[in-house]
Amino acid sequence: MKLRRAIIPAILGWLGAVGFWIAVGPDEEPGARADAAIVLGAGVEGDTPSPVFRERIDHGIDLLRTGRVERLIFTGAQGEGATIAESAAARSVALEKGVPANAILTEAESASTMHNLVEAQLLMRDEGLETALIVSDPLHMRRAMEMAEALGIEAHPSATPTSRYRSFQTQLPFLLREIYFIHHFWLFGE
Repeated sequence: MKLRRAIIPAILGWLGAVGFWIAVGPDEEPGARADAAIVLGAGVEGDTPSPVFRERIDHGIDLLRTGRVERLIFTGAQGEGATIAESAAARSVALEKGVPANAILTEAESASTMHNLVEAQLLMRDEGLETALIVSDPLHMRRAMEMAEALGIEAHPSATPTSRYRSFQTQLPFLLREIYFIHHFWLFGE
């Protein structure tokens, strides 16, 4: 009984600390530059990027336009209910916004954050790109950076300045999901 009284608060304390660490996110260097922005996929509805993915795409385009990166790497396969791959939908948006085709790289094989980064790393290698800014939502950034580091990608975080997850009601489920998935990554490497 005494052991249970000690273990439950310890577990809750650990989960709270990890949640806080995720919510604070990794330190960003406001003017960090890199060879490419790796824009992590986030779903497509039909052939239209989800609102969350649209925020990531727009941020990647801003990084390119402001000269912080030279190339965009859009990631993501075709998910259920989508008519095209996430990366293809992102490429279409970028082209519509005037991004030159030769500044865009895509991969359409990945269906998870780790796989996004693995495929992006292969593209970087093939294109001679050495550094990256990882683009995702603020609450997803900690796990994405942990994964990039594990893969040996020389990267800095660049969280979207705006997010669809603005209210407590939308942030809490995302944060709880990230607490689960960071532990999954620590335990299983994926």
